[in-house]
Amino acid sequence: MTVIEDLIAALGADKVLTGESIGERYRSDASMTGRFLPLAVLRPSSVEDVSIALKICDRHRQPVVPQGGLTGLAGGANARSGDIALSLEHLSGIEQIDTAAATMTVLAGTPLEVAQRAAEERGFLVPIDLGARGSCQIGGNLATNAGGIRVIRHGVTRDNVLGLEAVLADGTVLSSLNRMTKNNTGYDLRQLFIGSEGTLGIITRVVLRLRPLPTARLTALCALETYGDVVSLLNSAQRDLPGLSAFEAMWESYFRFNAEALKLAFFDRTPPFTVIIEEDVAGSDVDRERFEAFLGKAFEDGLLADALIAQSEKEARAFWSVREGHLMDQLLPGLVNLDVSVPIGQLGDFAVDCETALRTRFPAAHVSFFGHVGDSNLHVAVWIDAAGEHDLHEIDAIAYALVRQYQGSISAEHGIGTLKRDFLDHSRSEAEINVMRRIKAALDPNAILNPAKVIPPEA
Repeated sequence: MTVIEDLIAALGADKVLTGESIGERYRSDASMTGRFLPLAVLRPSSVEDVSIALKICDRHRQPVVPQGGLTGLAGGANARSGDIALSLEHLSGIEQIDTAAATMTVLAGTPLEVAQRAAEERGFLVPIDLGARGSCQIGGNLATNAGGIRVIRHGVTRDNVLGLEAVLADGTVLSSLNRMTKNNTGYDLRQLFIGSEGTLGIITRVVLRLRPLPTARLTALCALETYGDVVSLLNSAQRDLPGLSAFEAMWESYFRFNAEALKLAFFDRTPPFTVIIEEDVAGSDVDRERFEAFLGKAFEDGLLADALIAQSEKEARAFWSVREGHLMDQLLPGLVNLDVSVPIGQLGDFAVDCETALRTRFPAAHVSFFGHVGDSNLHVAVWIDAAGEHDLHEIDAIAYALVRQYQGSISAEHGIGTLKRDFLDHSRSEAEINVMRRIKAALDPNAILNPAKVIPPEA
């Protein structure tokens, strides 16, 4: 019996897509670097289905690629020719919201926005928030340890997970659905799977930590002249705004491109740096007065050239629409979005060096920068007309060489997948990578789970 016949017999034909029934969307994540349709697509509707499927695939030594919302940008969900994809799209739903413990138990295929809405209806906030919230899935958020726009207040995804359930390569269900903040009982196994990109196990259930839902938010768009002013403003905001929830910086070229694309104008001239400051507040007049006083003092200290406070939710969304830059991918097809992390104080120098190096090699390239700054995360947007694969690899090589020089990380929040795998040694030591190999071999001895991802092959 072939692996496909075995899977159909165990799961049913409706859960095993083959041939022409496999849609194009299973070919690639949002990096659009996938080249092959999977041999088959499994769509389990229960944890038991996932366990059965992996047990069969392990017995047949059949490679399996987990797929969530396919919003990743590192090629981590792309199948090779002959791989089977395991999609979690039918393993979706909110199982429990514990209002006393402020936790949510959710199936891994649940879209992030669905979880956010369910929490809001009960007066809570899911602290994880990404621009792809409408299509990314909770399991994928954990598998890549996604960051997002509110890390400065709530931390990255791993900081908001109390427990999880994962299925190992041999079908073993490892259930650690802890709902307590304190649980000091040996190895913290959940952290093995968070950020592992499906190479150690497939996450099926998650217990998320919830936060009280903010009553209101105050949002300001600030114009600054130097990166040093950006850092000083960040330090002041962290000290004087107790509810600081976002601090997003845009370099001049990025802000200008996206504001013009959206036909929005905020300042008389495009400033060298533009920052969105957001604070979660109770909604009182006192909160607004304190926020305005903070900005006023920043003016007095010479940190701000100008600032606008959103007077409505619509105005706040206009600020964020520039930052999210959704039109860039349409207007610059093939745009490369690099995601790196460099110590906060050096982000400005890194951006200068990176732009210089990229423009030296590609004089006509579009190069722009934006980032979360407060968590040392910088995104580099690079576009070359009619760029080939060699050009894309060269862009990576130029940028990541500088990341290594600045002792940063080649991936702040997007993961490694295939696109960054060959550069992993720019941020991790040989000893660290060897330990990763040993952990992989222990949990997935037949190497069926998301092979050729994250960990580079041994020389």
